[in-house]
Amino acid sequence: MKFSVEEFRAWENKRVTLVGMSGVGKSYLSAKLRGNNWFHYSGDYRIGTRYLNEHIIDMIKEQAIKIPFLKDLLRNDWIYIKNNIRVNDLGPVLSFVGKLGNPELGGVEIGEFIERQAIYRQAEIDAMHDIPHFIEKAQKIYGYPHFVNDVGGSLCELDEPGVMDILVENTLILYIQVTNPAQEQVLIERAVSDPKPLYYRADFLQQHLQLYFEETGLEYAAQIDPDEFARWVFPHLFHSRLPRYDAIARLGYTVTSEEINSVQNDADFLNMLEMAIERQQGDDA
Repeated sequence: MKFSVEEFRAWENKRVTLVGMSGVGKSYLSAKLRGNNWFHYSGDYRIGTRYLNEHIIDMIKEQAIKIPFLKDLLRNDWIYIKNNIRVNDLGPVLSFVGKLGNPELGGVEIGEFIERQAIYRQAEIDAMHDIPHFIEKAQKIYGYPHFVNDVGGSLCELDEPGVMDILVENTLILYIQVTNPAQEQVLIERAVSDPKPLYYRADFLQQHLQLYFEETGLEYAAQIDPDEFARWVFPHLFHSRLPRYDAIARLGYTVTSEEINSVQNDADFLNMLEMAIERQQGDDA
């Protein structure tokens, strides 16, 4: 959706999709708005509770059943396992995605890793298709006038026809941009110091896995230290996503991570959106 400032002010039920790199401030901003007239739709929370829930529980059961004490309890339905994901703690989703590498070091072997990547990709696509339903649900059931869609950092990787159409038709796209090399380095260093499971496009993974083998002298994925590969690959992933985000940004409006950090409440957020709309109108003039 595109607006003039006047049209935006007159838009009674505002709906915004926050787009940007992981760690750039999407969830921070959503937390500021949550409960303050804004319904917070977390794409990863929806993925974990709706589309990956059974996969996550099966993954845990597969490990638990190896313990004799737990095996009988599970087989006789004397205990049950629950996925206790929370909006501000997406640990079960990360555990399912996993890190590529030696299983003895906590990694996931390559065949299963690729399968999990495909499952996660479809789950993210399905979660974005749910946006129109949740916009209606937020207003009719919960009584929130406004809606903020907090999407995962891998949105730009999906390459799925129709996903961006859904977001553009139903929400205003707001891209949170990293504006200088120092900020980029902070995000990269944060990810490298605490490597987390990530989604990779299939062609990106194949290309960079081969490059990693060439640089390290390793021959197959089971030799990989999962954390070391995650540290090595993240800067490559970060820079490969920048042009993809730039393309998405052209569908909406752009603010900087510094501007996001100055938002304290609903009024600040609306003022920032008006500034972004006005700024783009000036650039287009």
